Amino acid sequence: MIEPIAVATWQFGKQATAEAGRVLFQGGSPLDAVEAGIRLVELDPSEHSVGYGGVPNSDGIVQLDAAIMDGVTHDAGGVAALEGFRSPISVARRVMTRSRHVFLVGEGARAFARSQGFVEEPTLTNEMRAQWVAWRAKQDDKIPADSHDTIGLVAMDAKGDLAVGCSTSGVGYKEPGRVGDSPLLGSGLYVDNAVGGASATGLGEEIMKFCLSFLVVENMRHGADPDAACREAILRMIAKNAKYREIAAAVVALDRTGRHGGYSTTPGFSYGIWSPQTNEVRAVEIAH
Repeated sequence: MIEPIAVATWQFGKQATAEAGRVLFQGGSPLDAVEAGIRLVELDPSEHSVGYGGVPNSDGIVQLDAAIMDGVTHDAGGVAALEGFRSPISVARRVMTRSRHVFLVGEGARAFARSQGFVEEPTLTNEMRAQWVAWRAKQDDKIPADSHDTIGLVAMDAKGDLAVGCSTSGVGYKEPGRVGDSPLLGSGLYVDNAVGGASATGLGEEIMKFCLSFLVVENMRHGADPDAACREAILRMIAKNAKYREIAAAVVALDRTGRHGGYSTTPGFSYGIWSPQTNEVRAVEIAH
């Protein structure tokens, strides 16, 4: 018997998986669960690396990236450098279901969101505006330490169907138009119903060089359990260049049997998990 399950990156993954679990428990699809779980984090202004309340770019503008993918059909949708909409994961899903394209960026993504009835709202909070003003005054290239903690979520329902999503406001004070790994299929996220799904988090400039999420899914396809699949992928990065031991990159995975795992280049990575046995969430700390 297959039990529904959801896993998501970082500590805020606990609240995301709780919401995803609520949707799954009520019979919702994995896509519904992924969208709902990620949207909850996007709309939380206290989370400064995702959605509303995210750190702006160097011009003081919040540009958001997100993507969603269906493990059954391989249908997917993504948006990048989206301004004026607090929940890019919902816009990304609408790209998947209502557009003839897979990926929309910048002003095109914004126009599409408007055409679909999404409401434009401020995405820069007063707190983040004040921090940006202080950063600009110092002319400091240093980025906030908590500014690239992407929310990535993988969910599976009782039928064994899978979906994955990923959302971020990107590296803090990035150059306008910068896009990291999060909305890119194969880099920030990937899922295949026959195998499992994965989502990455960390410095996107490095993660996309390895198609990290796709690599993890392929490792599982070849027989690795999720923990081993994530570890092998991260160690492949480090084997290429020892600098990756100092650069934040992590990945979480869920296979088609409900096993889950994760690994990171540096200590301190954790992920949240929801399962129906207790209908509660817990955090899993990754050993290094």
